[in-house]
Amino acid sequence: MWKVGVWTVVDEADRVQWEMLPGESVGPLKFGMSHNEAAAAIADVLSPLTTRGGYGSPVESSELSLVGAAIAPAVTAYYDAGRLACVAVNALRGPQVTLDGLRLVGRVPSELEDAFTEYTSTNGHDLRYSQHADPGSETLGLVLRAQRAGDVVLSRPVLVASTWAERCCDVTEGCIPAEEWRDRAW
Repeated sequence: MWKVGVWTVVDEADRVQWEMLPGESVGPLKFGMSHNEAAAAIADVLSPLTTRGGYGSPVESSELSLVGAAIAPAVTAYYDAGRLACVAVNALRGPQVTLDGLRLVGRVPSELEDAFTEYTSTNGHDLRYSQHADPGSETLGLVLRAQRAGDVVLSRPVLVASTWAERCCDVTEGCIPAEEWRDRAW
């Protein structure tokens, strides 16, 4: 771990390693799982921290922390009508998620954007930008957000099920909840 002011960032070697399968899964979390199925799938690595209702919409969220770690979220899971539809990975302490070997978590955003642009171009995926200038891809169901760690900014991927992929980079018309588009400093 290293510190940036009061923010602690997990070393790359200490991160849990997960692979992303676009539109299907993020590590052991498979899109479409119920909250209980997701909790069971990650019980040895993550534990529930908080769960919030949909506030008038069918979308609920659950923050998960690393087992035995400080009480701070490592992953935020979003459920649509009770089924896992979106996973946002904390840049400071979340698992390292890779896409065909491309590391997505805790990186300098400009360096990741260059690598992601090359990846999408080489592999025939679309490249889009949110209204906040976050790169992403509907065909991959992925938006590369940024998260503060003091004066440093690191990558925070938001991965969605294929049912949420259309317009996933659109802040106003996509399915990703508004709270996920806010700047993160934790």
